[in-house]
Amino acid sequence: MKIAMVVFNGMTFLDFIGFYDVISRLKSCTETNDTTWDICGVQQEVSDEHGMTVKVTKVKPDLKDYDMVFVPGGSGTRTLPSNDEFMNWFKGAADTKFKVSACTGSLLLGAAGFLTDKRATTHPFHYDLLAPYCKEVVKCRLVRDGHVITGGGVAASIDLGLYVLGLFVPDEQVQQIRKQMDYPYRQRDIVTA
Repeated sequence: MKIAMVVFNGMTFLDFIGFYDVISRLKSCTETNDTTWDICGVQQEVSDEHGMTVKVTKVKPDLKDYDMVFVPGGSGTRTLPSNDEFMNWFKGAADTKFKVSACTGSLLLGAAGFLTDKRATTHPFHYDLLAPYCKEVVKCRLVRDGHVITGGGVAASIDLGLYVLGLFVPDEQVQQIRKQMDYPYRQRDIVTA
């Protein structure tokens, strides 16, 4: 499996790293040890909301070449829908099988047209911003509607990663990884459509 981790200026770093830390463990599982990922963006480096810099490993790759696209949230999600360069590139993920977002990353999925006729969630403070983009805003931690999976607020990124991990490996491995991470919480508040 090939994963595109989309980053941008103004992202929330925990949205990104919570999912990344979990999903990178696919490499340690027999069924998915051929998993690869790229950190993708429209420029060589991006900064989160507080100035932490992340290097991009692929600048504007063709997103249709990936099996999964993941996008975090952050304040940048409010301005990127009007950024033609970013949106034209991001819309290239239209045929990517899995589209996954943490927090307000769902606003970018919506702005790209990926949530039309879908149920989705986002950060609880921003349900109103998501509503114009989807069939129904579901006020819960995780929503899966077909191959589109959206997570709620910042800390939900770890739950999101564990849920997505469970799509590809047995639950026993997911629980082992959860224990390795010393993550005490069990997945809850998940809606599937």
